[in-house]
Amino acid sequence: MASHPELVCLRRLTRIHAGHFKALDEVDLSIGRDEFIAIVGPSGSGKTTLLNITGTLDRATSGEVRIDGLDVNRLDDDALSALRARRIGFVFQHFHLAPGVPALDNVADGMLYTGLPWRERRSRALQALRRVGLGDRLQHHPHQLSGGEKQRVAIARAVAREPALLLADEPTGALDTATGTQVMDLLGELHEAGTTVVVITHDAAVAARCQRQVRMRDGRIIGDTRQRPS
Repeated sequence: MASHPELVCLRRLTRIHAGHFKALDEVDLSIGRDEFIAIVGPSGSGKTTLLNITGTLDRATSGEVRIDGLDVNRLDDDALSALRARRIGFVFQHFHLAPGVPALDNVADGMLYTGLPWRERRSRALQALRRVGLGDRLQHHPHQLSGGEKQRVAIARAVAREPALLLADEPTGALDTATGTQVMDLLGELHEAGTTVVVITHDAAVAARCQRQVRMRDGRIIGDTRQRPS
């Protein structure tokens, strides 16, 4: 089995909510570069909390978090924002697109905090939308797009910054089966192009598309297997 240099390293990760509830309970997890991994578990298993901490959207109560070699616990808010802007892309179940804003600007605005000039942001947004098959939807507003098209805009927004790590939280959860399959096809293509992709899901069919499955329950990892994706 080929080994992957670490991109994400979590050690003894614990997250306590409301003073007593352990959303995560001493989790250890390493994710290598170029992996395509599913974090699988029922609602309340801790998988979304794990994604939020990995993406530096939340802080652990205790434990170590390293992203691309950086000790997240030692970074201030500005440094964390810079890490997210340059190294991490996010895709969410409900798209999080700005209403009344064309697809091209939704993608370009996702790069506001990268320091890239306006022309470069627009150029990257155009390339990303073409990459996800939406070159003919550049000026369409979210209400003019189907669910699958909205998710593709969200993926374009995430990949336009060329992140090392793409975190997708239930990316097919609001889609029908056929459209969800298309979205997973696209995530697979991004992985093949060199992006590390982590998919949070409760759907066994979605998890089966990934090379590795990490199974969670009650804030702990209960299984970690590798497979040929279906």
